[in-house]
Amino acid sequence: MAFFSVIIPLYNKENFIQNTIQSILDQTFHDFEIIIVNDGSTDKSEEKTLQFKDSRIKYFSKKNEGASTARNYGIEKASTDFITFLDADDYWYPTFLETMFHTIKKLPEHKIFSAAIEFETSKKTIPAQYSISKTNDGFEIVNYFKASLKETVLCTSCAVFHKSVFTEAGNFDTKIKSGQDTDLWIRIGLIYPVVFSWKILARYVYDSKSLSKNTKFITEKMDFSKFEEAEKTNLDLKKFLDLNRFSLAIKSKLAGDKSLFTKYYSPIDLKKIGLKKRILLTLPSFLLRLLISFKTFLANLGIGSSVFK
Repeated sequence: MAFFSVIIPLYNKENFIQNTIQSILDQTFHDFEIIIVNDGSTDKSEEKTLQFKDSRIKYFSKKNEGASTARNYGIEKASTDFITFLDADDYWYPTFLETMFHTIKKLPEHKIFSAAIEFETSKKTIPAQYSISKTNDGFEIVNYFKASLKETVLCTSCAVFHKSVFTEAGNFDTKIKSGQDTDLWIRIGLIYPVVFSWKILARYVYDSKSLSKNTKFITEKMDFSKFEEAEKTNLDLKKFLDLNRFSLAIKSKLAGDKSLFTKYYSPIDLKKIGLKKRILLTLPSFLLRLLISFKTFLANLGIGSSVFK
């Protein structure tokens, strides 16, 4: 039996999928299986995928039901104890699996392992900025909510999970169209600490066609209501949720949806999010667009951090 199961949900990524698969085959650690779940692609994704001839690749094709269903399908098909995901437009550096393997062996009592990432835009490649105090050059054992106030320390292209995590925390919520990964990370963060490596081991490739970039799906984002009771007593969770609510409130204003803006804005503890964010929430959408364009320009130059946090 392999040590890792690598799950790739695939939907219309013909321009990316070959680089993604090749980055797995180029790993310095070779004991893995690759589970590719074609979620009803209508482009040449299948053709590009089937060009690879490797016994470790298991290919499945199904009707389009969304990334959550595809990932859950992959979890069901996984034959190993340690599961990792790689989105079909991202890729790993060669030592990702080797680093995760050695960290798992060093800390066998832990079940969640992740590493730093970088972002590839049309202009520049930028390392992610994290809200973690760096105590050494190796790894940190962190509270997910405290560690993710700038950039999440868990992402679907740079984390490893013991299979029992999904039994305890549940799988991806198929009812959420966009933001289903954040929903799962919150449920995981309420149960487990995260072992975080400072090594940049994965690259997130910006795809303008990605669902998460499409504002028409803003109404299908998660609303955090399932965590209302938990955040009353978990201040770290409350702060994390309010930063995400702030982000979604801004996006709702940009989309011109007043009722959705109110839905995200109302629960925010304005005293805790800072003056700058309080001001941004009051600005008209046209001015927000100008500020975001400028912020994006700076981000492409490697200056500043997330547009919405």
